Amino acid sequence: MTQELADLRTSILEGRYGDALAIVDDLESMGRKGILRHIKSFLMSMLIHLINNQIEMRMTNSWAASIRDSVMEIQELNLQENQTSYYVKAEDWQSLLEESLPRSISTASVEVREGSYTPFQLKNMVNAPQIMQIAQELLYLTYQHSAIDLPDIINEYLTQLPGGEDWKYGNF
Repeated sequence: MTQELADLRTSILEGRYGDALAIVDDLESMGRKGILRHIKSFLMSMLIHLINNQIEMRMTNSWAASIRDSVMEIQELNLQENQTSYYVKAEDWQSLLEESLPRSISTASVEVREGSYTPFQLKNMVNAPQIMQIAQELLYLTYQHSAIDLPDIINEYLTQLPGGEDWKYGNF
């Protein structure tokens, strides 16, 4: 990015405004790609722990924290600087989830039941539509609630997942 900024400065100083605008477009694109990469990383973390929950039929404090923190980070990253629009619109999560789920299943295979399943086995065990539905519901919460209210709302949502009631009362 340093080279792009130097080129931008040179283009402006030399009055090549068309070149300068092209560089600005490139910088914006690079910034957007970086943000989407971060969002996907948190999305995968959330999916991995939802898979753990679904297969093991329990909720741990660690999984709940990871799911909650991932959703909150996604909320923060997804809101553009103008504070009125999003990098990923609510209706666009389906494709990102479909893209991220296979990789998340493979990664989760080393965690679920302490790595007892291969990615092939785990893929056959996971109820993918259910995971996608839960993930979308959690992601939709980011559009409906403030960052202040969201942690408690997510915690309450997690109590409805397998083992969530036990987790709520510390019986895990």
